[in-house]
Amino acid sequence: MLLFLSCSGNVKNQNVDVEPKIKTNAIIIDCNYTFEQAIEGTKAPKYLIDQLVLITVHYYSMDGKMHQGQLIANKAIMADLRVVFKEILQHKFPVAKVIPIVKYNWSDEASMNDNNTYSFCYRNSSYSKHAYGLAVDINPRQNPNRWKSAFSYRENKPLGAIYNVSAPGTFTPTNPIVILFAEKGFMWGRNFTRNYDDHHFEKKLFN
Repeated sequence: MLLFLSCSGNVKNQNVDVEPKIKTNAIIIDCNYTFEQAIEGTKAPKYLIDQLVLITVHYYSMDGKMHQGQLIANKAIMADLRVVFKEILQHKFPVAKVIPIVKYNWSDEASMNDNNTYSFCYRNSSYSKHAYGLAVDINPRQNPNRWKSAFSYRENKPLGAIYNVSAPGTFTPTNPIVILFAEKGFMWGRNFTRNYDDHHFEKKLFN
């Protein structure tokens, strides 16, 4: 169950980055976790948790209304994500929802099936940038992970999702959000060797 708690007491927490308030009477709150709630149950070591920050973001969702959500991400990409979500908001690029993956019991598959956007999830730490909060997945149902022909025996995910360039919330190579991510030094999952992971953007800061 998602807890809708006030974050007014979090401003002194170094792991919380509070976005400047947007003047509107019609913001729909998708989540309002404290930092502690957003990392509850993670198996990540303390040194990694200390690198994370809880970021508040605003976006227009699929209903055309402004929503407020949160990302747990690495502090090293906090400024980048601020710029990207400002662009997302200005272009009214629809984002279904942005909720820390703790809501889905740390299950990437459950999060994808719910078309959720998230960053940090401590899994597959040997190769996944999500384990360090250095990757973000956006609108997986509009931008599903599709395997190339040599790996077609594997299932595309989320199950049943279809890539349609005309569908709102879908990324293409000329999309301004994709271009901005590239300018910020992020790799787009479309360029992976084995698959087209169109919802995935990651930044490599170390080997």
